[in-house]
Amino acid sequence: MKAHEKISLLREQMKKKGLDAYIIPSSDPHSSEYVAPRWSSRAWISGFTGSAGTLVVTMSESGLWTDGRYFIQAEKELEGSGIKLFKMRQPGVPTYREWLMETLGEGMCVGFDGGVISSLEARSLEKSFQKKGIKISGEHDIIEHIWKDRPCVPSGKVYVHELKYAGESSFQKQEAVRARLRREGAQYYIISTLDDIAWLFNLRGSDVKNNPVFMAYAIISGSDATIFVDRKKLTKEAKESLEKNYVQIKPYDAVGKAIRRFEKKSSVYIDPSKLSFNLSRLIHKSCTKVEKSDIVERLKSVKNKTEIENIRVCQVRDGIAMVRFLHWLDKNVGQMDIDEVSAAQMLESLRREQPGFAEPSFDTICAYMGNAAMMHYSASNESCSRLEPRGFLLLDSGGQYPDGTTDITRTIALGELTKEQKRDFTLVLKGHIALARLIFLHGATGTNLDVIARQPLWKEGIDYKCGTGHGLGYFLSVHEGPQRLSQNPNSTVLEEGMLLTNEPGIYREGEYGIRTENTLLVKKAQHTEFGQFMEFDTISHCPIDLRAIDSSMLDDGERSWLNDYHGRVYKYIAPHVSDEERSWLHEMTRSI
Repeated sequence: MKAHEKISLLREQMKKKGLDAYIIPSSDPHSSEYVAPRWSSRAWISGFTGSAGTLVVTMSESGLWTDGRYFIQAEKELEGSGIKLFKMRQPGVPTYREWLMETLGEGMCVGFDGGVISSLEARSLEKSFQKKGIKISGEHDIIEHIWKDRPCVPSGKVYVHELKYAGESSFQKQEAVRARLRREGAQYYIISTLDDIAWLFNLRGSDVKNNPVFMAYAIISGSDATIFVDRKKLTKEAKESLEKNYVQIKPYDAVGKAIRRFEKKSSVYIDPSKLSFNLSRLIHKSCTKVEKSDIVERLKSVKNKTEIENIRVCQVRDGIAMVRFLHWLDKNVGQMDIDEVSAAQMLESLRREQPGFAEPSFDTICAYMGNAAMMHYSASNESCSRLEPRGFLLLDSGGQYPDGTTDITRTIALGELTKEQKRDFTLVLKGHIALARLIFLHGATGTNLDVIARQPLWKEGIDYKCGTGHGLGYFLSVHEGPQRLSQNPNSTVLEEGMLLTNEPGIYREGEYGIRTENTLLVKKAQHTEFGQFMEFDTISHCPIDLRAIDSSMLDDGERSWLNDYHGRVYKYIAPHVSDEERSWLHEMTRSI
């Protein structure tokens, strides 16, 4: 079926249920960014495959809202669907809530599946719509009625993430959670986010592509811990680990019953931006809801000593795979038939040779020339570009290892470049270096620092429509909060032990895209009478293409940073590659 046919079926169901509009988000019952196929409803019905977006359908119109990472991609994928694209956060573009307020009349009803929309979002919708007498209904998973071959709930195995990688036992982590609950005066804490649960119990799974997580809920109290998961999914070792760490195991779908059994007038800690509308409504009205940011997300964002030591080693292995790939590409482009798909496959095969590699941390973005202007472009066998010895190839990729998650982007000169291409590449590099070299006072947030990477670009009237960087998980999600580098307000103070990516870029539609990305570790710098200062340690190890740099645009400090960085790349990677690769790497990391 085409998108317009699916929307027609949706409208038939809407009419039966008395709904005048229906909202389809990108999330699952766990507020995940990346979802298992069963919950890719927005992608299934609209044809837009980006990881972020919201589809809204009324009886006469339909619209899709997505952010700047996906504008070009969405325009292409929605073509001919009848769905209007709304470019979020652009001047004059309403939010989907504002659009519904303008479109619907008093007494009309907006529906959604309350199992995949957060409590916070549902309440916000209800509050906004009350001004116009519009009602909401979270009772209906209409997609279930029209998606006849909808995938089942995933059932991958759940296994132990060993202590030598995790650094702390599950019980130690539970006790840190309980300490926070005591400070907040709460008796219960409901956890629904999959990466939080995997981290808390030192378990990993395979229910979501590229994310070693599994479908589960958890409830922590002052004395007990319960995980709600299909017991058949647990390996023997996983069951033993849970028992050893005093965790009860109950069925996945028993979480609602457990919430209903909370003592009346008890205090329940939840993050309303993550707990679903449906589960939140099961908490008895006599209970006090302590609504604050997710406890586990904050705990896991600061990596412990073991995790930091491991991620440094992991980054070297990932760097080896990257260097071997770049050497292969440099040697063979123009000499053999290589396209975006085969190049990405080659890189994955080289990563798979590295000890511990589990899977990519996201679908590799291998984008040649104009395709790279789409920030999250995805090549396919049916539609991909052949690489030629000219212009830029943008390669954004990463790996999942038991000792870390990696994410790195390199823009590669495949041959002759124009003066403008070199200028843009160097502007991006200047922004990247400015952030990497930054010293800042403790108390700063990513919102405070985002502008640093943009300054060289802004001076030339150039910008990129996304954040500068995101948090990074540890054998978990490649995108991890609460920290991020973005102009969108973020109140999370950057602490020692946090990971962030550093990835400014320039994207010229139809021509090329440029992005240079490394991973940063937040660490302490000097402490003076003015306070504690912080700095970043770049822990990725892969050359930045010297052939694309206009060195006349770099000042002495920038040139010194680049030479020092390349010196470290050679030091860590050269001992682990062949003589031919080492010779190539020596040239690619030479001082300029």
